[in-house]
Amino acid sequence: MDRRKFLKGSALLSGLFTINPVDFLANDKRQFSKNGKKAKNIIFMISDGMSSGTLAIANLYSQNVLGRNSNWMNLYHENKASRALVDTASASSIVTDSAAASSSFGSGFRVRNGVLNVGINGERYLPIWQKFKKAGKKAGCVTTVTITHATPAGFCINSEKRSAESEIAEMYAEIGFDVMMGGGDEFFNPAKRKDKKDVYRIYQQKGYQILKDRSDLKKLEKGKKVLGVFNSGALPYSIDRKNIPELQKTPTLAEMAQTAIDQMKDHKEGFVLQIEGGKVDWSAHANDIAALIHDQLAFDEAIKVALDFAEKDENTLVIITTDHGNANPGTMYGTNATDNFNSISHYKYTNEYVLNAIHSDFNLQQVKGWIRETNGFSLADEEAKHLLDFYTGLEKQEDGLYNYKKLPFKIYSEIQKKHNSVGWISMDHTGDYAELAIYGPGNELLKPFVKNTDLHYLMLKAAEVEVS
Repeated sequence: MDRRKFLKGSALLSGLFTINPVDFLANDKRQFSKNGKKAKNIIFMISDGMSSGTLAIANLYSQNVLGRNSNWMNLYHENKASRALVDTASASSIVTDSAAASSSFGSGFRVRNGVLNVGINGERYLPIWQKFKKAGKKAGCVTTVTITHATPAGFCINSEKRSAESEIAEMYAEIGFDVMMGGGDEFFNPAKRKDKKDVYRIYQQKGYQILKDRSDLKKLEKGKKVLGVFNSGALPYSIDRKNIPELQKTPTLAEMAQTAIDQMKDHKEGFVLQIEGGKVDWSAHANDIAALIHDQLAFDEAIKVALDFAEKDENTLVIITTDHGNANPGTMYGTNATDNFNSISHYKYTNEYVLNAIHSDFNLQQVKGWIRETNGFSLADEEAKHLLDFYTGLEKQEDGLYNYKKLPFKIYSEIQKKHNSVGWISMDHTGDYAELAIYGPGNELLKPFVKNTDLHYLMLKAAEVEVS
């Protein structure tokens, strides 16, 4: 094989060489002719870390247990959306992190993993929500993780470090985004910040309404900017929120989405809104099937909010996708596969909640009783012992991006697999092509296969906002 051709092909596969973004806008005008209207508003929805298997599993659960298709899949059944696959690579890897992935949407360029809208030579690309702010639109983000996390930040700011969340909290105020809601009290609260700076006060001085509780959503003053921070760290997982009353003080993603739309919809120049189901990614990192399904379905309820508005408004482009895959869950063949899968409906809590309640002084019967109570199946003695060995130090502690408590997520997911017929290929991001659906004015711009960076230019073209 010609070595030069091989190297060139390898570089293209890794995403290190990208098409000039101007090419997207310069393509055959017949290919990108409009169907009448421009997009006055744009709602960009990201189920973070959603492999195609996650979409399939959540829809299967919705069909089998809830008796209906998901809102996402109904778009396909009813032929309402354009559909494509997305190449999600970053500038440094075929497998992206959330910062580089969001920056692809945000800047129109591929950047290295770990940075936000900063090029490989230090270029600072103007993020897309700032472009739309300059064009006169209102802009906001809502998420189930910290509002300063990589995905919302990638649409909004430039940073050499995605981890600089304290600084990102201040950047948002300086730029003046209109609605920002999620978790992350530790980045705003002077009692929790290392520098003791009262970032909430900065927002208040700039005229923001500060929301701390779900009930605050009903007390908003129309037209006034909003900062909603409803938890320290991320918001609770949906299944825990459903079954633990004290967690219900936090809003759902759908409630935040509805509030954000209502707050910005009357602006004469329109609005742009990012909606992120961030805990889908975290549950995939933990190989936690109940958490994954319920947070994907919570994201799906937010899809309904966006589509209901878009269908009535008729001037709103809704983009629904993910930033990358994670763990690639899938159902596995077997005699009892259907019944095994449906048994997930008996799971009451996340694996994080279940495993955090087990302690080293538990005996086998206590472990078995707790699993039966919370997951609805009976452990064999050897399974209970294998699990308990972790707490008594006989099993090595597990690492993981969001495994702060060093819980035995992998051990337990392997046990659950025998009972629910769901398997996982890893506990981390994957490079699979992402699912993409687009509804509303501008959907005709979509090709069947695109790069993540193409969506930046599609939004600008659909909204008829000039590229600077």
